[in-house]
Amino acid sequence: MGRRSAAPSKGDLRERALLDAAEELLAHTSLENLTVEAIARKAGISRGSLYFYFGSKHEVLAALVERTVRTIRAHADATARDRSTPPVEAMERAVRATEEVWRAHGTVMRAAVDYSALHPVVGAAWSETVERFARTMTQVLRSAGIGDDDGPDGASALADALCWMTERTFYRAACAPDGDLGRASTTISGIWRKVMTG
Repeated sequence: MGRRSAAPSKGDLRERALLDAAEELLAHTSLENLTVEAIARKAGISRGSLYFYFGSKHEVLAALVERTVRTIRAHADATARDRSTPPVEAMERAVRATEEVWRAHGTVMRAAVDYSALHPVVGAAWSETVERFARTMTQVLRSAGIGDDDGPDGASALADALCWMTERTFYRAACAPDGDLGRASTTISGIWRKVMTG
């Protein structure tokens, strides 16, 4: 007799509701003005119940960042495993995937950047995402023939700098009135391509 796939538990559903509520509220409320009461009310649970899942609104944001960037991490992991795709194509797919996350969850991504320096929990979640992406892109640069020395022109140093440039460029595009993420994505890919192909 086959096992049935486990349905989400009541706790999982409540946690998801809290994160959904926080993301919706962040669309028109700054983190400073966001309250745990507002998140709990939006999610349809009591403030006390919220504290069962999260110790503060900063923990809510960190979990929201973690959930949002899981797509970027999954794509980075898939890129790292895929040795058959040409390096420039792998880079372009990675940049497009990152653009799509910014497009779908720009509010969360902007909040992550805005508050990463102010709140250690948020900062740790955000930095780990960018650093993990940089580790994957280091492999892509190596496969493009860039040396792996410890100097400033090595694959690791370049990937680190380029990934943080990617983060900041998407952030600035997401904050702009026209929000032209497509143009930002094209520019980012062009810079990566120049580094990879000389």
